[in-house]
Amino acid sequence: MSANKAYFKAVLFDLDGTLLDTAPDFTTATNILLAENDLPQVKEEEIKSLISDGSAGIVCDVFNIDSSDSLFKKKRSDLLALYSKHLTEKTLPFKGIEKLLRMLGEHNVPWGIVTNKPEFYTTAILDELQLKPNPAVVICPDHVKRTKPDPEPILLACKILGVKVEDTVFIGDHIRDIQAGAGAGVSTIAAAYGYINKRENTSSWQANFTANRSEDLLELIFYQN
Repeated sequence: MSANKAYFKAVLFDLDGTLLDTAPDFTTATNILLAENDLPQVKEEEIKSLISDGSAGIVCDVFNIDSSDSLFKKKRSDLLALYSKHLTEKTLPFKGIEKLLRMLGEHNVPWGIVTNKPEFYTTAILDELQLKPNPAVVICPDHVKRTKPDPEPILLACKILGVKVEDTVFIGDHIRDIQAGAGAGVSTIAAAYGYINKRENTSSWQANFTANRSEDLLELIFYQN
């Protein structure tokens, strides 16, 4: 009888657009803010293409301004305040992720999160979702001097987990994730199912593997023995 075995001794995920589908709650917050400013609503698909650039990217796009604009700081602050009130109304793991996490737990493969999302929002979301098993490490910008695409956050996660970089895989839906992983020396999986900007081509990122669907991660991380 065949059994599943993991290719890796640790699995690290980006958060937004890779582990969790957070776009619906970002869309809610953005549309409330737009309504308050008498501006047209945006669709979730548009927000998905902006999330990888964070709240700054969303604000710049929907208000057609850049970060040097006098309105930028206020609008960004307003958006984050609204988002903090709607963090987990619709946010869920992508399809197949919960099964993957269960299998990692069953095979004693630790998993963690390496995100550019601030700790305040990350912790609040994880506390609400109660993923099982819990992540063994969560690295946010608050914990490092340099964020992705710098390899520092991934190297820190591996150090905390006590695993070698060559035994670790990092999964992300932005080129900065793949650059950070490559710089750290871990294997990489491009989450092509995630929040990919329309101008991006994931095949040009030079990831070790590509997951076109979130369900594909299972067979990329486990094999039949």
